[in-house]
Amino acid sequence: MDDLMRDAESLLGKTVSDGVDRRDFLKVALGTGFAAATLPVVAQNVIKTDTAGLTAGTVQVNVNGQNVPVYRAQPEGKTNLPVILVISEIFGVHEHIADVARRFAKLGYLALAPDLFVRQGDPTKVASIADLQRDIISKTPDAQVMTDLDAVVAWARANGGNGDKIAITGFCWGGRITWLYAAHNPSIKAGVAWYGRLMGETNANFPRHPVDVAGTLTVPVLGLYGAKDSGISQESIAVMKAALAKGPNKSTFVIYPNSGHAFHADYRPSYVEADAKDGWGRALAWFKQNGVF
Repeated sequence: MDDLMRDAESLLGKTVSDGVDRRDFLKVALGTGFAAATLPVVAQNVIKTDTAGLTAGTVQVNVNGQNVPVYRAQPEGKTNLPVILVISEIFGVHEHIADVARRFAKLGYLALAPDLFVRQGDPTKVASIADLQRDIISKTPDAQVMTDLDAVVAWARANGGNGDKIAITGFCWGGRITWLYAAHNPSIKAGVAWYGRLMGETNANFPRHPVDVAGTLTVPVLGLYGAKDSGISQESIAVMKAALAKGPNKSTFVIYPNSGHAFHADYRPSYVEADAKDGWGRALAWFKQNGVF
């Protein structure tokens, strides 16, 4: 253990004081719990939220005979809680997504992060992003995702969640799903989409994209995007804004000029602390403004 710790400290250029949990530091430094395709983890930036005062762990939600694992975090012993669906990146429900769920739970939410790739495979174990896209992501139909999320919402209503206060947030792949689920389920209160793709080619698995549902969207969605994102052009955001303007929606965007993609992902080199913190504050305010909390 001491040799591994010294190696981790050398890698990070820092020393762990006696006041820091050395096992936790080592876990983060070596990437344990994070998706294989995201390694190496930038350990010095990783936010670690404990479970003190929380009920946290995986529950199973049955969807037409398929058990869908859902990471659940909520204030211990509390009911009638506002509900937040936390939708992962393509990397699945790894440690970062679980930590985001715990952050919401610490604020009083019933936070639910479902494994929406369970039928296609385990994205946390796939080391190549290209393989992940080909073998899992491209084979996960939007219709399946919508059905799974409907089942998670039903589970929340039956297990301590307030059915009148449900919201959704997602990152990258989950950001796109946030827009689509807001259109699919108009009973939810609000959404926050972090750098989710807005346009693209369509096929049987992906028949529509956010820009295609924008004109009929009634659920307000806050889009948090980076101006330097090479995968999501400012032109596509402009097209999305124009499509939203044709409907009754009050969705809006915040564009961060100094950020690219995945600026909220504290475990990756793309992390921009100032913009991540600002976006988090805006997300919480958005949910409060729209009656979620």
